[in-house]
Amino acid sequence: MINKYFYGILFSVVTLISVAGCQTNKKQSYMDKNNPTWWKEAVVYQIYPRSFKDSNGDGVGDLKGIISKLDYIQSLGVDVVWLNPIFDSPNNDNGYDISDYTKIMQEFGTMDDFNTLLEEMHQRDLKLVLDLVANHSSSEHEWFKQSRSSRDNPYRNYYHWWPAEKGKPAERWSFFDVNSNAWKYDSLTNAYYLHYFAVSQPDLNWENPKVRMEIYNAMRFWLNKGIDGFRMDVIPFISKDTSFPVLSEKYHGDFVHFYANGPHLHEYLQEMNKEVLSKYDIMTVAEGAGVNSDEVLNYIDSERKELNMLYHFDGAKLGLIPGERKKLDPNGVSLIEFKKVYSKWDSVTKEKGWGTIYLGNHDLPRMVSRYGDDSLQYRALSSKMLTTFLMTMRATPFYYFGDELGMTNIKFNKIDDYQDIETINWYKHLQETGGDLNDFLEMEKWVGRDNGRTPFQWDNTENGGFTSGKPWLKVNSNFKTINVVAEEQNPNSVLNYFKKIIRIRKENLVLVYGDYTLYDLENPDIYAYTRELDGIRQLILLNFTSHKASANLSFDIADAKLVIDNYDNTPNLDDLKNFSLRPYEAVIIEF
Repeated sequence: MINKYFYGILFSVVTLISVAGCQTNKKQSYMDKNNPTWWKEAVVYQIYPRSFKDSNGDGVGDLKGIISKLDYIQSLGVDVVWLNPIFDSPNNDNGYDISDYTKIMQEFGTMDDFNTLLEEMHQRDLKLVLDLVANHSSSEHEWFKQSRSSRDNPYRNYYHWWPAEKGKPAERWSFFDVNSNAWKYDSLTNAYYLHYFAVSQPDLNWENPKVRMEIYNAMRFWLNKGIDGFRMDVIPFISKDTSFPVLSEKYHGDFVHFYANGPHLHEYLQEMNKEVLSKYDIMTVAEGAGVNSDEVLNYIDSERKELNMLYHFDGAKLGLIPGERKKLDPNGVSLIEFKKVYSKWDSVTKEKGWGTIYLGNHDLPRMVSRYGDDSLQYRALSSKMLTTFLMTMRATPFYYFGDELGMTNIKFNKIDDYQDIETINWYKHLQETGGDLNDFLEMEKWVGRDNGRTPFQWDNTENGGFTSGKPWLKVNSNFKTINVVAEEQNPNSVLNYFKKIIRIRKENLVLVYGDYTLYDLENPDIYAYTRELDGIRQLILLNFTSHKASANLSFDIADAKLVIDNYDNTPNLDDLKNFSLRPYEAVIIEF
């Protein structure tokens, strides 16, 4: 079990058998096998703009705030910044409800601010990836206003409408609707419209070629400005069977997989690639909701000419009760299952495509609270251990802002403290249906999305240096000790470890392109694997518990050297057969 909340577990013995390789021509070998590309070697740093840095005291982070902190971002050693949506929006879902695809949200600044941001980033060799929300728009978008106005409006077919005279449409589930109903009746034209997410987020009708061209034009607008790619929000959902049949039994309880398998999905992605993506040197990554490991190559096999990468949800679902809404399994997360998930996804892209790796983002709680131990004793150590995992897997790491400090869940006690539409609407749903509100609030302390959205902690001044005004979301009270200034001054901080291991990844291409081999799968406690490239082999040992763990290493590594250890004092490698890992220890050994 991976988190102290999951009660902890004792570690057993790891047995690893290894054969040393011989040095070959590294450059030729990895070029032949891996087709090196900048986005494969990059580390992506995700910024939630509302919570990064406020420049004008209105309590909301903005573009000028990001500009003011570009030197900090550069100092991390990351290569790419992914910004959550900055387009014009009424903010019912914090920017994932777009009202204009080619304007900047007023709270975030102006187009001039954006142009400055992009220019300043490129001057620092930082690339910028924007968040494309193409499955749905805001109900305040002019397209939807026109579409809703009458059945014969030219924009009517920009969205999915079901005439009420045909009866109620077949059931579809909504993520953020109070009643979980994805069909909203609209009396103005006596019809229902489809919204897989909130009622204010109507789904665009990609079956209409005019809609696709509108989205492609918006993409060109930003690419022609010089941005470096897109992260594509729920892009597997864009194609629908517009007859809206009753779901077959195989999708009962698995509606997300149904959403991700529309009849023309890959046709549309290939069209997008042909019309737009192929004309620019960019990176593209799909949010892969509903996509299984045996389907991912349909998106990312370069021969299919669709997208570069996709990130899956299998890791995020670990430790949750199947069929329940984000409810933690009291048995916790099984490290064996954790290893199976990430090893399986590595194997899928071993010969084709390229993977991603992440443990935190804007839809998840804080990494250290979810998978590590956010107690005072072990927060820093387990943060470093999890960072080691992310930076040593064969995939592009996506790293969420604040995790480089070891920021933790805020764990609100009251519903009034939450701002997230998902939490608020589910609370209302439970109110209306007689659900257990106290149990829900306790669970949200561990899984609620606002845990990962609290303002960034810059220093120990008021509001953690995020804003001079009232922050849009409360700042975690531990900002007095967990902040950039304090950690920059501490050579053994989570922040300085993050910078160090990024340098190590960049200096050791074995950690980018090297083969991944898992050892001792059935060990419930230790994650142990090697990365190997052209005779260079690095062994990664990760202790996921608060207890000391023994490891029997039965191979000849007489010439082994320690690459990094997350403890202040390095371990003794003279007797590796009796080598043991301290609580939450992370070790990389090269031999």
